[in-house]
Amino acid sequence: MKKLYIILSFLFAGIYLTSCDDRLDMESPDQLTSSNFWRNQADAESGLAAAYSKLECATETWEFAEVKFPVEAYREDLCNIGSDALNYPTWVDLYNFTYTNGNSQFSMYWEITYRGISHTNQVLAKVPDINMNTEYKNQILAEAHFLRAYYHMKLLLNWEKIIIRDEYITKEEQISKPLSDRSEVWDFIVNEYEEAVKHLPLQQTPEHIGRATKGAAYAYLGYSYLTRAYEETAKKNEYLNNAETAFKSVKGYELEAKFLSMFDGTNKNSKESIFELQFTDNTSNGAAYRTALHKWIATGEIGGWDEISPNQILIDEFKKEGKIATTGLYDSRLYQTVFFNDPYFNDPSTNMVYGSTYNERFGAGSDKAAFRKYIPATWEDMQKSRTAVNLPLMRYADVLLLLAETLNEQGKAGEAIPLINKVRARADMPEIPANSTQEFVKKQIEHERILEFALENTRFYDLRRWGKTKEALTAVGRSGFNPEKHNFYPIPLLEIKSNDLVN
Repeated sequence: MKKLYIILSFLFAGIYLTSCDDRLDMESPDQLTSSNFWRNQADAESGLAAAYSKLECATETWEFAEVKFPVEAYREDLCNIGSDALNYPTWVDLYNFTYTNGNSQFSMYWEITYRGISHTNQVLAKVPDINMNTEYKNQILAEAHFLRAYYHMKLLLNWEKIIIRDEYITKEEQISKPLSDRSEVWDFIVNEYEEAVKHLPLQQTPEHIGRATKGAAYAYLGYSYLTRAYEETAKKNEYLNNAETAFKSVKGYELEAKFLSMFDGTNKNSKESIFELQFTDNTSNGAAYRTALHKWIATGEIGGWDEISPNQILIDEFKKEGKIATTGLYDSRLYQTVFFNDPYFNDPSTNMVYGSTYNERFGAGSDKAAFRKYIPATWEDMQKSRTAVNLPLMRYADVLLLLAETLNEQGKAGEAIPLINKVRARADMPEIPANSTQEFVKKQIEHERILEFALENTRFYDLRRWGKTKEALTAVGRSGFNPEKHNFYPIPLLEIKSNDLVN
């Protein structure tokens, strides 16, 4: 299989393989069905590509931005809803926490993610019987286990209870299935990642770039254990120990010196990238592996639609330590994450906003901030309706900070501090003291995660893990948030109507 993009050309895997019925006795010999499709290695790779194609709701140009980001980002405390987004009631409901279980955005998020699970179940059911190289077959099955874990994990991060779908559905009576308790789902996810680790490669070959590796499985295994440690306090020490072991098993990665390059399309699959969503500008043979995310994120002043913007809390957090970077400026991540009114962006000889000063782009005296992350590097690309900027889903910086959190929660602040300082060094920031207390380290990790992962949609999961969702959202005037009601989304109405065992 060539470099793994969001392969819409394998839609047959979503059409034929999910619409057929194994109970049928009559089949057209010139039609692909689930019983005659899985013939060889190429078919196994195509089925796996279909499983990858549902990652992060990236099935269509518009759904990627307009489903994933409203569902994940609008409930964070670090962004404001944009002016154009106010025209979309279902988005506004997500931002204001006034949604019902019929909200189309998270309903589609649920549906697309379960479609991805369905594809992984087909791979796991059909590939074992294919006559092909055993080692590569085991790798494909390991990738399917990884994806099945990943899809269930994303659902569990957004819903309190979900349905474990662990079999290829061929009969109507298999459709109705009850919700499982969180601990049961976490057990399933952990087991899937552990199964994946057995046969995933340390690195993928260049033609398979973007596919899962041991590092990705260990990173998400550690994340699963860390999250469980906060949720299941009776086993906190056990889960923290398991998380530490998993994170320390992630090897072969380094921090990328040029932070912005990982988010503007100029440094895809960098040495820091552990798992990354793939896109390409290649449109040969009708390929469509691009997105409109840049338009969705950018403000009108730089050619975007103005659907989301950083709020003042985020800017203040970046500035909190003052201009103590080795550059003589604020934390370098500030300038790589947002455009804002600052001498840095008003120097016509250096750091301008697409060839113009901030004042020229946004107007003299403006205090508007705009996200820079995921915006193409060139003005020419910014003007395109679709671009191919990859999205890092798991970076080595995340592993370092998650491991630091894991160690600090175990009372090992001294071991956590060097990991934090590695991340700070890339941002040109001085080290935190080696004798810092556990409480100081805890606050520093929260600070670093805000700056490092702004707009990477990890913030709400962090806040919930730390028990701070209400506190954080109240601080920015989001008074409609009730953690008992809004820490998780309600089960979509569509699922309730189609599944007799869910109510």
